[in-house]
Amino acid sequence: MMKRVALVMSLCLAPSVYAEDEVADVWKAKCKSCHGDDGKAQTKMGKKESIVDMSQVAWQAAESDADIRQAIADGSPRNTKMKAFKDKLTAAQIDALVGYIRTMKAK
Repeated sequence: MMKRVALVMSLCLAPSVYAEDEVADVWKAKCKSCHGDDGKAQTKMGKKESIVDMSQVAWQAAESDADIRQAIADGSPRNTKMKAFKDKLTAAQIDALVGYIRTMKAK
């Protein structure tokens, strides 16, 4: 009985682990070159374009999930170099990126 419960629990948890790995891969492929690993934008392009540090508590508080989602989907209204990803990413991937960005909040 315990083995069965453990199996069911591991199967329930597996998709969330995969999703975390997948969103990290999407971040690395689509976002990291400008925003960096940690969202602080301390990359060559991030500095050149004066991209905001998304780990800042003030930025995290000011930007709603809908604002972040829209910037990813439609491109940034503040920086035209950030193109729209709505045709390159699924809605689920965009939502996962919003959550991923929220984990960058400075402690």
